[in-house]
Amino acid sequence: MVGEVTGWPLYHGTRADLRRGDLIEPGRLANFGAAPRTANHVYFTRTLDAATWGAELAAGEGRGRIYLVEPTGPFEDDPNLTNKKFRGNPTKSFRSRSPLRVTGELTTWQGHTPEAVQARKDGLARLQQLGDVVIDD
Repeated sequence: MVGEVTGWPLYHGTRADLRRGDLIEPGRLANFGAAPRTANHVYFTRTLDAATWGAELAAGEGRGRIYLVEPTGPFEDDPNLTNKKFRGNPTKSFRSRSPLRVTGELTTWQGHTPEAVQARKDGLARLQQLGDVVIDD
């Protein structure tokens, strides 16, 4: 499976200002979930739509950014999405305890409408109030 995954562009959506060659590492503040918490994994995806949501929903200030990344170690399907919210792995989302290396930045991408982003944020806030937001990290 590694050949299949690494044969495609891989993306990471965030608000962090990074440069080519930088490492995105576990052990930093998480972009999602109950804040503040330290992330045990770094997350990436093969789909631009999932990376776009990552950039738009990430915690912090600044504009959303989408980076091209490469894993530096083993990785697995993201259990927060795979067979939990979606059957299989349609978002092609993965996680790793090893860093991701930034290989570039996608500077032109189309975000979701402000209404769609707000609706997603409202839905996540509602789930958090109900105690239904559990991040398996």
